[in-house]
Amino acid sequence: MLLLKNVTLVAPYNDLNGQNSDILIGKNGTIDKIEPRIAASKGITVFEKEGTCVSVGWLDVGVHTCDPGFEHREDLASTARAAMAGGFTAVAPFPNTEPTIQTKSEILYIKNKTQSYLVDFYPIGALSADCKGKDIAEMVDMHQAGAIAFSDGKKAVQDAGLILRGMQYAKIFDGLVFNTPYDKSIASHGQMHEGEVSTSLGLPAIPTMAEELMLQRDIQLLEYADGRLHVHNISTARSVELIKQAKKQGLKITASVAAINLCFEDKILRGFDSHFKVMPPLREKNDIEALIKGLKEGTIDFIDSNHTPIDTEGKNLEFPYAAFGAIGLETAYAMTNTFLSKKLNTNQLVEFFALNPRKVLGVNIPDIAVGQVANLTLFNPKTEWTFTEKDIYSKSKNTPLVGRILRGRVEGVVNKGQFWLR
Repeated sequence: MLLLKNVTLVAPYNDLNGQNSDILIGKNGTIDKIEPRIAASKGITVFEKEGTCVSVGWLDVGVHTCDPGFEHREDLASTARAAMAGGFTAVAPFPNTEPTIQTKSEILYIKNKTQSYLVDFYPIGALSADCKGKDIAEMVDMHQAGAIAFSDGKKAVQDAGLILRGMQYAKIFDGLVFNTPYDKSIASHGQMHEGEVSTSLGLPAIPTMAEELMLQRDIQLLEYADGRLHVHNISTARSVELIKQAKKQGLKITASVAAINLCFEDKILRGFDSHFKVMPPLREKNDIEALIKGLKEGTIDFIDSNHTPIDTEGKNLEFPYAAFGAIGLETAYAMTNTFLSKKLNTNQLVEFFALNPRKVLGVNIPDIAVGQVANLTLFNPKTEWTFTEKDIYSKSKNTPLVGRILRGRVEGVVNKGQFWLR
């Protein structure tokens, strides 16, 4: 049993929102009481830290678990630990593993291996065989086994016919197709955003057009197929406008943005820090402003960590040779709260990390109410702390945030009758 003392409830659309209360969680993992004061009794773990907020547990979409096949970078257990440290009680991992998550067996591998974890895993199945963008994968079988959506993950689908067939095929069971817009032919060998900084550094660039052309294509295909499409991790102002127009047309389209793309501009790459080499690339100030506006207006549905573990051999290289990607599960909330607290309030961040990802995926949204299963994230938006390597629970260490002072810290998570407290 767990007693949360004097916590502030952050529950948008709930009458308890903003209320200071005690919460008692029983042995079966349900919320037994929510009252102004609850006396502690023997055998109950008591958690009390001034300034702690409690919300519905957060869900991160598009995590790279690297399991099976690349367990030296990450595995399912370390993904769960990193998720808990970052406040996430659920993750929806991408299928880019070896073997690829592309059949009923692989979907069940993830679900069975993680069923005892505190963190819920909602596997995203491959859209194409081996995520090669050529042949449709076994979508119906994966759907029946529990796949939450379909995507080639970090591999943008270059073949228009394939993604069209994927959306049409998914209509059989009202399935959701993901794509990350990135036209390789436009951005061949690109290392960073195309602009003044890339020119001054002499690095091959990735123009915004590489994202926007594919997004325009996918929107037209969506209109034709009358399916469901999620555009994962947009990064440009024009992309926001295109999605806004598509939503006005009534198309079934949703979108997300990576936390790091909201917080850092391409200027930070003047130091050639390969830990800032991510995909999509860091863009310019006007892009960031458009992304934030898109979140506020509802054009962009949620924020994700873009958690991409890379081993030391693949990251600690000269900038042009380093792999794209940074881990982000442990820091997505803290980073966003640190850089955007004046633009996005706590209620909005809970919507973007907890509520909207579930709406997009069609996952049940937990409720903070007596009798409901406790699925909670504990956090303090005002705590200032220095992020160190000791705070990294991922097997990989590829993050640019080590040594930075962050504002906003996760204090714990509760789910499935289990809890983790810092």
